[in-house]
Amino acid sequence: MIEEGKIFIGASRNPDDSINKPEYLDLKFGNRHGLVTGATGTGKTVTLQVLAEGFSRAGVPVFAADIKGDLSGIAAKGEPKDFLTKRAEQIGFTDYEFDQFPVIFWDLFGEKGHRVRTTIAEMGPLLLARLMDASEPQEGVINIAFKIADQGGLPLLDLKDFSSLLNYMGENASQLSNQYGLISKASVGSIQRALLVLEQQGAEHFFGEPALKISDIMRTSNNGYGQISVLAADKLMMNPRLYATFLLWLLSELFEELPEVGDPDKPKLVFFFDEAHLLFNDAPKVLTERVEQVVRLIRSKGVGVYFVTQNPLDVPETVLAQLGNRAQHALRAYSPREQKAVRTAADTFRANPAFDCATVITNLGTGEALVSTLEAKGAPSIVERTLVRPPSGRVGPVTDDERRQIMDRSPVLGIYDEDIDRESAFELLAARAKKAADADAAKRAQEEAPQQQGNTTSGWSLPGFGGGNDDDNQGRGQSRGRTSGYQRETVVEAAMKSVARTVATQVGRALVRGILGSLKR
Repeated sequence: MIEEGKIFIGASRNPDDSINKPEYLDLKFGNRHGLVTGATGTGKTVTLQVLAEGFSRAGVPVFAADIKGDLSGIAAKGEPKDFLTKRAEQIGFTDYEFDQFPVIFWDLFGEKGHRVRTTIAEMGPLLLARLMDASEPQEGVINIAFKIADQGGLPLLDLKDFSSLLNYMGENASQLSNQYGLISKASVGSIQRALLVLEQQGAEHFFGEPALKISDIMRTSNNGYGQISVLAADKLMMNPRLYATFLLWLLSELFEELPEVGDPDKPKLVFFFDEAHLLFNDAPKVLTERVEQVVRLIRSKGVGVYFVTQNPLDVPETVLAQLGNRAQHALRAYSPREQKAVRTAADTFRANPAFDCATVITNLGTGEALVSTLEAKGAPSIVERTLVRPPSGRVGPVTDDERRQIMDRSPVLGIYDEDIDRESAFELLAARAKKAADADAAKRAQEEAPQQQGNTTSGWSLPGFGGGNDDDNQGRGQSRGRTSGYQRETVVEAAMKSVARTVATQVGRALVRGILGSLKR
């Protein structure tokens, strides 16, 4: 049943329960996205594992979140168990063999995998506002903060950098409002309180350096298998908003960094969004629209996005319309909303005259799903009632010792496990404030001692740092702001000296932000 260029999902059944035919996902349509839905305990995680194994075996890197810890077993060779061999015999899967797959474990907290983090600057204002559940006025202040940082050569790497910038904005709200628009001290204060909440929830582990490089989740192993990046998300799920924002940031990074490739023979990467409802719960309309746009456009960059959730209603219709490969496990229909979900799921399939989808959905057994994938010319296949094949890797989690051994052999060992705290906005603002204080002290000393000649105070591009009147400083700041910038890989040294001598310098490129606000390369 194994065919070149295809992923074997399982075998469909006739109405009399006899085996009909094998069901496949064609790799050339793997970047047309997908959906795996079903109630708790119906087999979604096993279906996700089967798809991840299939893509990896074909040399396609995979990224997936491990919500319950069960998916980690994909890193270990499967073990003969009665229910696995029985399913293989039931569907006539004579090619069934156990296997193990190359896995890189990741963890925002660095406990069950390599640390994965990004910088405040790279996340961008839109996703940061989403993470903080910011109101519209607060989001406006956040956007101004990023504008000031981008123009002023202030790298925003971690939470203390952003907090320092907010302190500066609050102290100079009147002058900055004249240049950037209204900056309310009340809004600044509420954002600072939200930052404190984020820090208490563990978000400080996510922001900092070294930031994740997309190339490290797009590796292949020595045997040609695609590396499977498994994000330990059991602890992360205690903060659902951080979990959702992290995955959206990663998707936006893929969108901004990867080149256009059209429709390749197989995807460059497959991305699984487990608990997909968290991405859209209470999300502002503008964010939902941009996610839909990213999902629609990222296909041409060779990335397949697969949403995994309990209810198809969890995914907005505009996004749902982009998902060509579908596996629908059993749904319950006890409440009016659940009954609507069953009808919605049934209506999204290309009907099979042999059975009624809405009726079958509520009667599917564990490990059984309605499957429809894209066929020739990209048209959806007729939906089939399918027994999902058994995975080749272990069903269930790896032990702590096994996880540690896998991490010790990881291709990214030592790259992300130690924090780097280089000079950034926190240090630059502190240094500028000290120089401004020194300049004021020197000015007072000069006034007290008129016989002393000369004034060595420095000028600044942003108000509140001394060195002349604020109007002159503001004009100089506008001049410098157009030529200053930030780049993750180098330390930005934006020295604010006299206007006649220097202006803040740009390192390498102008700052450009992408569709979800993250930095473009």
